[in-house]
Amino acid sequence: MRCRVCSVEGKTGCRAGPCGRKKYASMKGPVKSLSPCPSVRTICAGMDEYSRFVDWDKMDASIQNQDPKELTCTEFQELKQLARQGYWSKNHSLRAKVYHKLIRDIPCRTVTPDANVYRDIVVKIVGKRNSGTLPLPEFVDNNLVPTYCLNAEGIVAVRKIISCIGNQFPDISFCPALPSVVALLLHYSQDEAECFEKVCRILACNDPSKRLIDQTFLAFESSCMTFGDLVNKYCQAAHKLMVAVSEDVLEVYSDWQRWLFGELPMVYIARVFDVFLVEGYKVLYRVALALLKFFHKVRAGQPMESDNIQQDIRTFVRDIAKSVSPEKLLEKAFAIRLFSRKEIQLLQMANEKALQQKGITVKQKSVTAPKRQNVHLAVHAENFKSEIVSVKEMRDIWSWIPERFALCQPLLLFTTLEHGCSLNRFYSHIEGHEPTLLLIKTTAKEVCGAYLSTDWSERRRGGNKLSFFGTGECFVFRLQPEVERYEWVIIKHPELAMAGSERGSHSTQASNATSFSSVPLDPSDRLSPFLAARHFNLPSKTASMFMAGSTECIIIGGGDGQAFYLDADLNHGRTSHCNTFNNQPLCSENFQISVLEVWGFKDTLSV
Repeated sequence: MRCRVCSVEGKTGCRAGPCGRKKYASMKGPVKSLSPCPSVRTICAGMDEYSRFVDWDKMDASIQNQDPKELTCTEFQELKQLARQGYWSKNHSLRAKVYHKLIRDIPCRTVTPDANVYRDIVVKIVGKRNSGTLPLPEFVDNNLVPTYCLNAEGIVAVRKIISCIGNQFPDISFCPALPSVVALLLHYSQDEAECFEKVCRILACNDPSKRLIDQTFLAFESSCMTFGDLVNKYCQAAHKLMVAVSEDVLEVYSDWQRWLFGELPMVYIARVFDVFLVEGYKVLYRVALALLKFFHKVRAGQPMESDNIQQDIRTFVRDIAKSVSPEKLLEKAFAIRLFSRKEIQLLQMANEKALQQKGITVKQKSVTAPKRQNVHLAVHAENFKSEIVSVKEMRDIWSWIPERFALCQPLLLFTTLEHGCSLNRFYSHIEGHEPTLLLIKTTAKEVCGAYLSTDWSERRRGGNKLSFFGTGECFVFRLQPEVERYEWVIIKHPELAMAGSERGSHSTQASNATSFSSVPLDPSDRLSPFLAARHFNLPSKTASMFMAGSTECIIIGGGDGQAFYLDADLNHGRTSHCNTFNNQPLCSENFQISVLEVWGFKDTLSV
C-alpha cells in the first residue's frame, strides 16, 4: 500500500489521527496500535508543524512537502514572479512560512491584537458554549464558513477566531470575505492564536496605498460597482450576456468576492492568495474577471442551467476544476491588461463618493445600498421618449455607462426639435451637467452618438482657443445600421501609454506629462477623475483629444481625423477614423443632422 502523504510503498499505511497527523498500522489483521509513520517523520517532518487543522484526505495530493524547501529572495519583482509561478504552492510547510513572513511585513496600526491577546480572550468570549454553533458577528453577512480541507477541530476553530476578531475590531461593519480568509490561513497556522494574529495584521494594515480586505459596506458596495465597470471595459461579451439575462446587473457583480472567497476550491483560492499577499487587491479583480471570461466561454451558446444567472456562475466557479486548472486561471487573469492600481483606486473612490451622495455611509449598517438600476428600471418604457432611439436602444446604451451613473435615470437636456439648431443654446442647456450623452440621427436615418465624461463648461479654460478636455471614460458609438462601441484607445492598447513614457513624449499640456506616481490619492470633488489624461505618459496629444467646443463647432475625438465634427448650426457634421478612439466612421462621412439630443443623468435616489 502506498502512503498517501509520502507516496512510499511498503507494508505500512498511513492513517489520520484526531490531530490530523499521519499514523501507520500493520496492514495485516485488525488495528491494534498506532505509531508515527517513519516515512512521514523523515519526508514530511516539516508538515507536522502546520498540520494540526488539516484533513489530508481532502487536501490536493500535489500539495506536499516537495522541493523547494525555502525561499531566499526579498526583491519585490522576483517575489512577484515566484508567486505567480506557484513557487511555494507544492510545499505546504514552505507556503505556511512564506505566508507568515509576508503577513509579518504588513505595516499595521501601533496596537494590533496578537497571539497573546487571543489566548487571553478566547475563553472569556467562547466560554462554555458549543464552539461549533457559535453565532458569527453580523458583519460577515450570514455567509457560510468554507471548510476547505479543514478537519473537525479546524472547522470549530474558525468560528472561535472570527468571534474573537469581532471583539477586537468593533469598527468592522461589513466583511463577508473574513470567514474564507480565516479558514484558509488556518491550514497554514500552528495554532488558533497564530491564525488570529495573521488575520488581525491583514485587517489592521495602515498603509493608505495598500488595500487588502473590505471592512465596511460602503467599501464593499463600491468594489462591486468598480468590478462592474471593469467588466464593462474588459469583458464586454460577458457583460452583454449579464445585461440580457439578469434582472439586476449589479446584483450579479456583487457576487464577485463570493466567487473568490467562498465558491473557489481550496487549491484555487490558495494560489490566488499566494499572489494577493504579494501584489494586493488588484489581483482579486483580475481573477474575478478571468472567472467571468471562462464562464462566458464555456457557456457560450448553451442554455443556462437555471433561470438564475447568479446561481449558474456560482455553480461554475464551484466546479471550475472540470474546465480550468489553477494555472490557466491565473494565466488568463494576468493576460488582462488592467488599469494601474492607482487608477483603479481613483475609480473606487469615485464610486464610493457616488454612493455617499445617495445616502450610503459607513454608520448606516442596516441600510441597503441602492442597487444599480437595471436597464429596464432605469429606462422606463412609459416615461422615456426620444425621437432618435427606442427604449431598447437606450437600454443598450445605459448598460455601457459607468456604474456610478447607472444609478440615475436619463434626463433630456437639449433637443434640436424643441430648442432649435443653435450651438449657443446647446451650451446653455447642458452646462452644469456631468456626464452627458449625445445622440445624433442623420437624414439618412443613421443613429450614432457619444458618452462625454466632462461638463462642457470646461471648454472655457482654454479661453478663445479651441482646446481639448475630458477623460478616458468618454466613448463613441453607432446604433444603426449596426451596433458598435469605440472606447479610448489606451484601454485596449495600454502599451501605447508605456511607449510614450519610454520615449519621454509630451501630451497636450505640461500637466499631462506628469508621472502617474505624482497623482494625489485624494481626487477633486468631481466625479470623473478616473482615466484623466494627465495620469498617463501618452505618445502624443492625439491620444487624449476627447472633446472640445467653441462658438463655431464641436469636436469629439481627434488625431488623423475626428470621430465627430458638428458645425455651429448643428446642421451638418463629419465623421472619420480618429486616434483617440481608433474608431471607424460612425455614419456617412459627411452627414446632415435630422435630430440631435443631449441627455443627462437624473439623480432619482438622492435623500
